[in-house]
Amino acid sequence: MEWLSTIFSEILSVTFSTVKDVLPIAAIIFGFQFAVIRKKPANLGQIVSGFVWVLVGLSFFLLGLEWALFPLGRLMAEQLTNPEFIQAQETLAQVTWKDYYWVYIFAFCIGFSTTIAEPSLIAVAIKANEVSGGAIGVWGLRISVAIGVAIGISLGCYRIVVGDPIHWYIIVGYVIVVIQTSFAPGLIIPLAYDSGGVTTSTVTVPLVAALGLGLSETVPGRSPLIDGFGLIAFASLFPIMSVMAYAQLSEARNRFLKRKRASGS
Repeated sequence: MEWLSTIFSEILSVTFSTVKDVLPIAAIIFGFQFAVIRKKPANLGQIVSGFVWVLVGLSFFLLGLEWALFPLGRLMAEQLTNPEFIQAQETLAQVTWKDYYWVYIFAFCIGFSTTIAEPSLIAVAIKANEVSGGAIGVWGLRISVAIGVAIGISLGCYRIVVGDPIHWYIIVGYVIVVIQTSFAPGLIIPLAYDSGGVTTSTVTVPLVAALGLGLSETVPGRSPLIDGFGLIAFASLFPIMSVMAYAQLSEARNRFLKRKRASGS
């Protein structure tokens, strides 16, 4: 029964910590409601019960990160970088970047799948489709963002393995973004810039951070703080490029179809 008491104590600890973090938000909202607006909400009971469910959900979410997702990411990174797995005959430090191809494949797959399942991205895609009158497709936006995240995480894992400075990749990436901004349709630019922040949310970040931390801890000479958390920067940057590329390709395809119809008529 010792393990049960340990689990219970951890749940209480995380719950109290979550309450302490959420209290300032509740104080500001209710403070403005009663001190500034000076009007009692008609659905006060529903709001209070909603806050309670938020506390419960956040507490279990944090526990899930600590007990499952972070250890799972580290375990996958350790297994994929195991010298026996990558068939290395010498020390891990002498293995070339090509020997980590399973890491890149796993990073691509986990980046794509977590982004497709990201609730915040689904909500934004649906709303963007409604606001644009159907010009922005729900699945088109989700898949383009997912491809960007997948490529970004794979490239970030490659950077961790080879040990290149992270700012080289980020600078080049934003130079490409600036160039794309000059040619991309104006309708998609704000949405593209927001896509990086939208996709790095509740589902994507825990697994990406766990993968980055696990990989940086198993590859000699890497910093978990810089290399591990730096992987999230790639997941935020590359969706901007992929969404604008998606819009540019769609625009080019529409122009081609218009020319084809015009020439045919």
